[in-house]
Amino acid sequence: MSDTSDKFVHALSSLERASRVGRFRHQQQVLEIGARMLATPGGIEQLDEQAVRFESAGLFAGTDWSEPGKLVAALVPNTLEFGERNTVVLDCMSQLRMLAIAQGRCASEKITADQARTFLSQVLALNLRLVVGHADESMRTRLGKLGGGVSALYQYLLAQLGYDCILSQLVEEIWRILAQRPIQVAGVKNMIAQMASVLANTGSSVGGARLGADRLVCALFSPTQGCIDDPGIEIYQARLASMDTSALQQEAYGFARSMHDVGLVADYHAIFVRWLLANDRASLLPSALGLSSTGNDILASYQHLVHALVEEAIFVETAQSLYGLTLLLENGTLHLMPIGPGLWRQIKLQLSSETDNQLQRIFGHAQAPRVHLLAGVISLLGQPLGISQGNNPTCQSARALSMWAYNDPDYLLHIIAQAARNDGVVMHFEGQPIDSSALAPASIVQVLDTDPVSVLLVPHLDRIYHEMGRLCAGRGEDPHKWINPELHGWWVGRDFFIAVDIYTGLLHNYDAFLRQFIRGFHPYYNGNQPVIHPQPVGLAVTDSNAGFVGWHAVTLLRVALDQEKVMRVYFFNPNGDGAQNWGNGVTVSIQGSGERFGECSLPFEQFLSRLYLFHDDAIDLVETSGDFNEVVEASRSMGLASWAAGKAGEALSQAES
Repeated sequence: MSDTSDKFVHALSSLERASRVGRFRHQQQVLEIGARMLATPGGIEQLDEQAVRFESAGLFAGTDWSEPGKLVAALVPNTLEFGERNTVVLDCMSQLRMLAIAQGRCASEKITADQARTFLSQVLALNLRLVVGHADESMRTRLGKLGGGVSALYQYLLAQLGYDCILSQLVEEIWRILAQRPIQVAGVKNMIAQMASVLANTGSSVGGARLGADRLVCALFSPTQGCIDDPGIEIYQARLASMDTSALQQEAYGFARSMHDVGLVADYHAIFVRWLLANDRASLLPSALGLSSTGNDILASYQHLVHALVEEAIFVETAQSLYGLTLLLENGTLHLMPIGPGLWRQIKLQLSSETDNQLQRIFGHAQAPRVHLLAGVISLLGQPLGISQGNNPTCQSARALSMWAYNDPDYLLHIIAQAARNDGVVMHFEGQPIDSSALAPASIVQVLDTDPVSVLLVPHLDRIYHEMGRLCAGRGEDPHKWINPELHGWWVGRDFFIAVDIYTGLLHNYDAFLRQFIRGFHPYYNGNQPVIHPQPVGLAVTDSNAGFVGWHAVTLLRVALDQEKVMRVYFFNPNGDGAQNWGNGVTVSIQGSGERFGECSLPFEQFLSRLYLFHDDAIDLVETSGDFNEVVEASRSMGLASWAAGKAGEALSQAES
């Protein structure tokens, strides 16, 4: 047992011996240690070993959880979203108690094993975002590392109960996640693998979602005729050697169709494209990637480089990066003059021993660390909006990486090379160099649950961001006025607008703030001028009750009419799951309203109602005589009914999360 586990067992024993008067103090001690164990690798299993004692020890005595037969699964999401830290931990302990009862390890006079299993199945179905590892902004902000522990607990519960209990809902959730085209899909792939096992062994009908489940399983394990029986890598390679040109062409079409339809890349797809290059069949590569005329032209222009990227970075372990490579060809980034040389440098880059060890520790030994990093670079350049901050308070750094991949990819390649080779990144703040290697770690030391580029760069960027904040101390204004342009790039507007006073937290010239944003970004009132460069903006994120959660960094991408002629703001949210309910009817959309892959959107007034900080350039403002009072009034009323209720909020002297 670990030291923490020993302390938990001791605290639980003390609770068993506690008097009724002293019970509360011992309950709190058990919950405090339990919270640490939830967020520690292996801690959930150790808690589960003790779950049979929770009831008898009196952990739930005197609480709403004392009668397990009366618990309501529908109330669990509210507990997770709004409950205090120890309340959330107590609910997690209750779930482990229910698991022990469902598995027959713990008898209860208050609930049967079948009832406990049904209850847990309902809880899992109601909290699918946690099952697939996506704690929302509210939970991540309130609970910190514990939010990741809660997600890990729900994944553990699902593994223990079996996937057949919530397959139908899980299928729907996976499709929703894939609609955003994330770079990191390891969790989704694992879920699909488990679904495949359930479907094969139980013949479950999965309700009306069988077709969707079959498409997901097929995309990973049998997307073409040549691998329809999931034969294994060696057998599939032998089959390729015996296929004629027509059969190979059909394989290429099948792989491309599946990849673009679902957003997932099968291991066989990576084997196929490597086989094409190794066997003088490169003419089929455009078909295998599903390239348009644009992508085909770029492939023809940079054939040697693209072939080298496949040979050096695309393996079974990095197969998903093939989708990033396809989009890299489609988005035209390779036509930027520095990108080709930058990628050749990346291919040949010698990693420092520290970088080598760090990447190997996280991504394993099956492929060299340089392979994982190169594959990550390809994915990020192809999918700038697919990056996620994971369960880390680093929205600023994740936003910066996305913005550079989207708008300044040669600079991104430059700092990746710096960090990978020199174990540090040098950036400038108002002419003063800042070297990340000379700075103490800021809020984090490592990022573990994201892509290889984030694992490498975010610790450096996090240090630099906080150092820029330190250099702005004492200026009397929000530090993002200076940090955002210096951190992100020259294209960030130098005029800065904020809706609140940083000392009092009270709204300050709110109507003028709203009008300024409308004049700068609403096509009806800015001379129909589009957003040219992505802009960093700050949102006041709210929960499903429209209550203030915290400040959050996102990227404004474009403003346009959707198919229903509604003016919408399209933006990038680095938290990895843009579809969120922010209360009072403000629900973020990720598909179906004109979004491109990775974009979120809201009607203009709803977005503006949650905005508290933005940049613009006065030179771009167009004088207009249009009357936009209705837009101002609608945005103001929604703002005052949510985060700005009472015209007050927390002081903004703290950095955006």
